[in-house]
Amino acid sequence: MYILRIEHQTQDFDGWKKAFDDDPAGRQKSGVRRYKISRAVDNDSFVMIDLEFDTQDQAQAMASKLRDVWSNVEGKIMMNPRTRIVQSIEAMEY
Repeated sequence: MYILRIEHQTQDFDGWKKAFDDDPAGRQKSGVRRYKISRAVDNDSFVMIDLEFDTQDQAQAMASKLRDVWSNVEGKIMMNPRTRIVQSIEAMEY
């Protein structure tokens, strides 16, 4: 499993969440299997999103697509986006 981890600041989480839910990048059509949204407990304007994919190529394509989307909204609903693609190696649930 490949994960596109996205981190950025937002000054209006509710506005950001609405934009996320509108899905301008087409997550499901782009191969996203599931996603997880997290917020830092010491700074609730810091948002982290994990998008899970079957392939690294899908994750890279989505990162590129998101950069295009962000060029229209950066500074409005989110700031300083960072991405990293990681591969899930092991998971355990207790």
